[in-house]
Amino acid sequence: MRSKMVTAFFGALGRPVLLLWKSLEKFGEFLMFHLRLIPAYFTPPFRARELFIQMESIGVGSFWVIVLTSVFTGMVLAIQFYQGFHQFGAENFMSYPIFLAITRELGPVFAALMLTSRAISAMAAELGTMRVTEQIDAIDTLAIDSKRYLIVPRILASTLSLPLLVILFNFIGNLSAYFISIHVLGVNEESYRSIVRQYLELSDLVISLVKAFVFGYLVSLVGTYIGYNTRGGARGVGRSTTSAVVFSAVTIFGANYLLSAFFLAMDW
Repeated sequence: MRSKMVTAFFGALGRPVLLLWKSLEKFGEFLMFHLRLIPAYFTPPFRARELFIQMESIGVGSFWVIVLTSVFTGMVLAIQFYQGFHQFGAENFMSYPIFLAITRELGPVFAALMLTSRAISAMAAELGTMRVTEQIDAIDTLAIDSKRYLIVPRILASTLSLPLLVILFNFIGNLSAYFISIHVLGVNEESYRSIVRQYLELSDLVISLVKAFVFGYLVSLVGTYIGYNTRGGARGVGRSTTSAVVFSAVTIFGANYLLSAFFLAMDW
């Protein structure tokens, strides 16, 4: 009886340690997988045609979902900030906080989440299907580096497309917030504009674009790694697609906190 209790105790103690070890092992595999790809970003052959095809699929394909998301985000922010500032009679000063919230935080994060749901999930599903149907193995047998051929263009396309989508999100989101504030809530138009002009800093725009580049790169790393290493047939493709979306979303939020804390420490 006592030996069973001791065994159960050490079993319960060992399970989380084993889980942590496996998680670290997977993370190490993920890092090594992509570290080996870094030279391929800078050495020929550069598959420019495939890069533009992927940018069209990722960027242009995400255009309308970004537009709709940014419109409603700006409208909701205008209403919520108006309610808060109106209690102090300071609704004419709410424009820059709205601009700051969209440009520094919500624009990069929401655009990255929409990119994940629209493009990264499709990327993982496509690569996963190619893996389980042995198309990737066929590419390897032709003495073609399947990672360079399939993964590098997708990573570069995501990294380059997301900043453009974030610029679009920021513009449409702030425009819709401006429209609701002035024409629906009755905020003074000149005050709304002057507050933004007075407090706007270049660092606000730089931070937004830096986050966009980082998020675009990270989510494409996650999506391509999970899709490329899919196993288990059609069910495995479904699991990979779900995992790509979940891990990408968690990565976005974690990276957003770290970047925000870093820029705060740098007094940006």
